[in-house]
Amino acid sequence: MEAHEASELIEETEGSDGKSRTALTISILAMVLAIASLGGSNAGKDITQENILAANSYAFYQAKSIRQTSLKIAATDLELQLLREPAMPAAAKEAMQKKIEDYKKTIERYESEPETKEGKKELLMVAKEHEAVRDHAMRQDPWFDYAEGALQIAIVLLSVSIVAGLPVLFWAGAALGALGALSALNGFFLFY
Repeated sequence: MEAHEASELIEETEGSDGKSRTALTISILAMVLAIASLGGSNAGKDITQENILAANSYAFYQAKSIRQTSLKIAATDLELQLLREPAMPAAAKEAMQKKIEDYKKTIERYESEPETKEGKKELLMVAKEHEAVRDHAMRQDPWFDYAEGALQIAIVLLSVSIVAGLPVLFWAGAALGALGALSALNGFFLFY
């Protein structure tokens, strides 16, 4: 074997080694892309689901508030009737007084029902919890989008570097891939 043949063999080995390194990098970035895509999909679902649950809790809160206000108006009306008609029969007064007390108990129950968690106070807390989960997912989602974009472009650059044989494309793709992986990590953990 002559020197130039050995030199050609070394170049071929180095070239295939570089291609193997690039192919492995592409495989790793494709796996990270799949994970980032899954994280982004889950964040999007969480945003939608938690927004719906928060809206439902607020709607239930509003319904309780309307019922509570209706009962307050009814109780006040009965109290005014008692004042307007002092000569009312005792049985009627007693029935009206009992109805006023029932209304007031229901008004208090609508304000807070810890046992069923359906009082206004509890519904408001539940709605705020759903909003917090939704807001967290909304902070995560853009990072997954950035990760997906960076990783896709990195994979393209790395693929072109194999065909074109340009090391600069490999390093640009690897750097963009690393940036995409960091964005995916930040999507999951929100470091910054």
